[in-house]
Amino acid sequence: MNTTFSCVGCGKCCNDHHVPLTLAEARMWAVDGGQVIVLVEGFLSSGLGVPAQQREHAERRSVAIRSGAAQAYVAITFAAYNVGACRNLDEDNLCRIYERRPLVCRIYPMEINPHIPLNPAAKECPPESWAQGPDLIVGSEWVDRELSDLILRSRQADRDDVQTKDAICARLGIRTTALKGDGFTAYLPDMAAFAAVIDQVAEQPPSAAASEWLFHVSGEDIAGQVVAAGAQVAVEVPVNYAFISLRTA
Repeated sequence: MNTTFSCVGCGKCCNDHHVPLTLAEARMWAVDGGQVIVLVEGFLSSGLGVPAQQREHAERRSVAIRSGAAQAYVAITFAAYNVGACRNLDEDNLCRIYERRPLVCRIYPMEINPHIPLNPAAKECPPESWAQGPDLIVGSEWVDRELSDLILRSRQADRDDVQTKDAICARLGIRTTALKGDGFTAYLPDMAAFAAVIDQVAEQPPSAAASEWLFHVSGEDIAGQVVAAGAQVAVEVPVNYAFISLRTA
């Protein structure tokens, strides 16, 4: 089965979407006057929080940390914070920074996570987008080589940036993560401080030593599992972040 796609310029993907950014893109976004949201999720070295088949991918884009007596991993995403229309979208639904738009914008609607198959029904693009244009996928194979190269670049940036992101978070006081699959912790740092810290960390490479984090979880049942694994659970009311639950029941 072939999957084709051609953007029709509806602008839906540029509304109410937090766009993951590379480290360089996050700095550019902050300096340009945009807001970056920091999203954090983690899992225990015991495997709690991550399906076995996804563990290799999850570890490769995460940094090893400590939480209490447990070893764990956290994945840190810097994303463009877009509530409503993206600040770079003009009145004709055209991107004002098209030539330097983020990598993920160039990749959309393809998926970056290898464990998430492309599902046109889950995208906001109108049906006509999928009824025309070049082949993206034939069978299960990517056929657009430029697009596949962009996806691989995005995955590699995740791996290359994660130690530096951890060091940036430490300087910003970001040290509470959610359990992967249970939710995210979400931070909205001051952008002047954020850009300054990125520059500071660039001048002083981060230590390879594992940092200490807490887990914010959705309920006592999850907390019991995390504590049983030796990790520490946050008990104070959040003052610098929000918890975004993924729990459905």
